[in-house]
Amino acid sequence: MRSPVSQTVSACFGILSQLRSIRRSLSHLVFQSLIAALVLTKLDFGNAALAGIPLFQLDRLQAVMNAAARLIYQSSRCDHITPLLQCLHWLRALERISYKLAVLVYQCLHGLAPAYLVTLYSLSPDYLVDNACACHQLRQWRYHSRPSTIGDRALPVAAAKIWNNLPSEVTFSDCLRTFKAKLKTHLFSSLFPQLTVK
Repeated sequence: MRSPVSQTVSACFGILSQLRSIRRSLSHLVFQSLIAALVLTKLDFGNAALAGIPLFQLDRLQAVMNAAARLIYQSSRCDHITPLLQCLHWLRALERISYKLAVLVYQCLHGLAPAYLVTLYSLSPDYLVDNACACHQLRQWRYHSRPSTIGDRALPVAAAKIWNNLPSEVTFSDCLRTFKAKLKTHLFSSLFPQLTVK
């Protein structure tokens, strides 16, 4: 995955460099919208395929987000990045990948995704828990590969791990819009537990 990550990081930093030249000409909200439209969308495009990438590659994607946040607030590299991400309500690179995979699973389980993806996900046979509550646990796929971490990165495996760790109040959402809102709130509050998310 080194080449796609390198291409994305390089393109994003190029966009940030161009945006830096017009920063003073735009309002804060307009500039933030430009960053989201031109940089974050590029980071998020196809990022479901990046599940399980090495930490140093993930750090490169996070470096783009950090640079974008600092540019929005015109802060220096010495300033702590966490408060800026909190103010922007941005998930970190790792959680953005988790978010994309969880949304994909929800779409597959509710018939909102292409048929070739739907066949990758099925509920575990023992998903019934007591008589009142059903737990949306996905069947865990196992891929035998060398090294074993390659199999863990397979889309059905990585997505099932993320989905099965979500609380039931998120997975039992009655529509995609509600699911996305609850999912982001859950991931954000897990990432920044000291912050109360409404």
